[in-house]
Amino acid sequence: MSFLTVEQIHHVYFTTLQATTALEDVSLSIEEGEFVSFLGPSGCGKTTLLSIIAGLLKPTFGVTKLDADPDYVEKKQDIGYMLQQDYLFPWKTIRENILLGLKLQKKQQIELELRALKLLNEIGLTNVESLYPNQLSGGMRQRVALVRTLATNPKILLLDEPFSALDYVTKLKLENLVFATLKNFNKTAILVTHDIGEAIAMSDRIFMFSAKPGRLYQTFIVPEELKTLAPFEARNHSLYSSLFQTIWKEFEGIEEHATKY
Repeated sequence: MSFLTVEQIHHVYFTTLQATTALEDVSLSIEEGEFVSFLGPSGCGKTTLLSIIAGLLKPTFGVTKLDADPDYVEKKQDIGYMLQQDYLFPWKTIRENILLGLKLQKKQQIELELRALKLLNEIGLTNVESLYPNQLSGGMRQRVALVRTLATNPKILLLDEPFSALDYVTKLKLENLVFATLKNFNKTAILVTHDIGEAIAMSDRIFMFSAKPGRLYQTFIVPEELKTLAPFEARNHSLYSSLFQTIWKEFEGIEEHATKY
C-alpha cells in the first residue's frame, strides 16, 4: 500500500463572477521515503494540490490519505511545510524559533529538543542558538526553517519552492543539504518547483502537470544512477542532460498548448 495516495482530486475556485477549475481528476501515489517533485507551468495547480495534501484546502471532490488514514490532516504533527520565505519570528532567538512547533504541539520532551538542537549543528549552524534571524544570511535562515520543520518529526515534508528566493550558489548548496538530510532521516517529501534541473537533481520521480485545468500530464522516473548522487553531482552526469532535454520538450509542448486557450 502506498504511503500517500491522492484519489480523483478535483478543485474549483469560486468567485461572485466565475468558477475556475484549478485541478481536474488528479490521482497519484507516493511511497514512504520517496522524494517527488510537482513540475509544471504557472497556473497548473501544483501549489493548490500541495495545499490540499497539507489540509489547508478542502478539495471540491476527491480524497487524500496518508498511511491509509483519510483524517491525517487533523494530526498537524504529521505534516511539515517549508515555503519560499522562512517565516522566522524576528523577535525570537533561533533556539526559540526551531522549538516553536514542539511547544505548539505540546511536545516539550527534552529528547526532541536536544535532537532539534543537534540537527542545527549537523547542518552547519553552530553557536547560533542565541542569535536572532536578522543576524543570519538568507541561506542560513532557510536552514533554520528546515530544522524547525523537522523538529516535530513529521511523516511527510511539503516543500513549496523553498530555494527560489536564494542566489544560485546558495540554492545549489541548500539542495545538497536538504537532499542529504531528508535521505538520512528517510523522510517522504514533495517539492513544488518550476525548475526542471532542480526536479531532476533532487527527485526519485517527477509528476508533470498541464494547466487550464491542472491535470497530471506525465510521470518521469529518475534513473537509479542519479538517485544515489547528491544534487550537485547529479547535474554533471550524462543522464541528467538527457532527461532534462526530454522533460524540456514536454514542457514546451504544454506551454504552447496553454497559449492557445
